[in-house]
Amino acid sequence: MRAFITGAAGFVGRHLAPRLEAAGYEVVGRDQELDVTDAAVLDAEIGRVSPDVVLHLAAQSSVAKALKTENLTYRVNFVGARNLLEAVARRAPGARVLLVSSGDVYGLAQPESPPFSEDAPLRPRSAYARGKACADLLGATYARRGLDVVRVRPFSHTGPGQSETFVAPSFARQAVQIAAGRREAKLLVGNLDSIRDFLDVEDVVEAYLRLLDRNVPAGVYNVASGVGRRVGDLLEGLLHRAGVAPHIEVDAERLRPADRAVGDATRLRRATGWEPKVPFERTLDRVIGDWRERAAA
Repeated sequence: MRAFITGAAGFVGRHLAPRLEAAGYEVVGRDQELDVTDAAVLDAEIGRVSPDVVLHLAAQSSVAKALKTENLTYRVNFVGARNLLEAVARRAPGARVLLVSSGDVYGLAQPESPPFSEDAPLRPRSAYARGKACADLLGATYARRGLDVVRVRPFSHTGPGQSETFVAPSFARQAVQIAAGRREAKLLVGNLDSIRDFLDVEDVVEAYLRLLDRNVPAGVYNVASGVGRRVGDLLEGLLHRAGVAPHIEVDAERLRPADRAVGDATRLRRATGWEPKVPFERTLDRVIGDWRERAAA
């Protein structure tokens, strides 16, 4: 079985590729050397590789960066997905496609609201989420045309190797620098009262692997823990592990209104038996350890 990954050098791709190889797949990974916005190039590559499964991870994944580069974000997140789906339909119509969407497509929830199920309406609020929502809906269109498309909506996930543009590594990097005396004892934050559904990247990768099984029905699946955690609690856990107690300062550029985004993964559990296995505390250990290693390099 040959697996083709776009965005293979990204955060999730670097964790996913070795797991696929361990599971017996021949992995062909492409990253920025493959322009997913170029339909002809992508069509030719899919034809050359002739994959059995395709995992489409390539995206502008940072909401903050997407705010500054909206046109590029739409091109990569929507046009890139369309090009990928069209190329598979033409060149590898028997392949299973794992199209990675996002829990962000659901938008905001009220504090008392239950976790989002896959049947919740899509109400994206950012350029990132709008591009993902459009690609998600397009994936459903190709599925109705007969393509084997599995759409996944992962909620917040973190772990070693994630960019500091995301909340957990941003906190960890600053905390490690403060502990090493390389930064004044002041840590910049956004809104600490937002609620997020945090997963370890290894649990997300496990969900993706299980969804490649052809016995699992195609469709749309949330990847989520169902547990809402305050961003401020995430910060406290990382500071405790770093052994620092800095002054906390709100950075206007990072500040967003407090919101809640928690997912219900009942459908995924019933279809695959998947459950998140990595304890939240272990994830925090791994994130801090990663930034300690980077600082020592």
